[in-house]
Amino acid sequence: MANKRLKAAQAKVNGDQAYGLDEAIALVKGNATAKFDETIEISLNLGIDPRHADQMVRGFVSLPNGTGKTLRVGVFARGAKADEAQAAGADVVGAEDLMEKVQAGEIAFDRCIATPDMMALVGRLGKILGPRGLMPNPKLGTVTMDVKGAIEAVKAGQVEYRAEKAGIVHAGVGKASFDAAKLAENVRAFVDAVQKARPSGAKGTYLKKAGLSSTMGPGVSLDVSAFAG
Repeated sequence: MANKRLKAAQAKVNGDQAYGLDEAIALVKGNATAKFDETIEISLNLGIDPRHADQMVRGFVSLPNGTGKTLRVGVFARGAKADEAQAAGADVVGAEDLMEKVQAGEIAFDRCIATPDMMALVGRLGKILGPRGLMPNPKLGTVTMDVKGAIEAVKAGQVEYRAEKAGIVHAGVGKASFDAAKLAENVRAFVDAVQKARPSGAKGTYLKKAGLSSTMGPGVSLDVSAFAG
């Protein structure tokens, strides 16, 4: 049944055509026919080689209309900062006790924040948190004394992006149930953030290809000229 549905959805998409943003969103929303609220995902093919340090693209962007998904936040902090984290809605807060849980394989968070004084402790978890993309990083604002601000940003729909080996960046930019205009706003905000993060080592065309899809639906190519600038 799923195959039949996918074939029907694919039949509506011209694989050789790059669509304008509004038309692409309409197609993707129309093809999101699963029994759950599918995530709308964007993928950007960048003219970079992330193996070189001066061509790495990584950062966060706060989507104007959120993602439709609530992320769990883990915070490494002590004392007043731990209290601040609890009050701001962190899902897990701790120090050595939280480190022990992570070492035991109990990772009950999707984003990890730490105060600077905790990094000696968190550093011991590098082999566990690093491969999962959960290691706090001062450049990304996840090693900070502003614990409350960092938690609120995550809960409000902050999205992390990171270029993979082939120079592809992808992220969820909302749900199929979102209003089309809100999805368009989120897409533009995401693309704008990635363009502003263009690394010094990137030569030639930076934004080569872009596509939208839903969790269970076919991909739709986006006309990248709409994002030129």
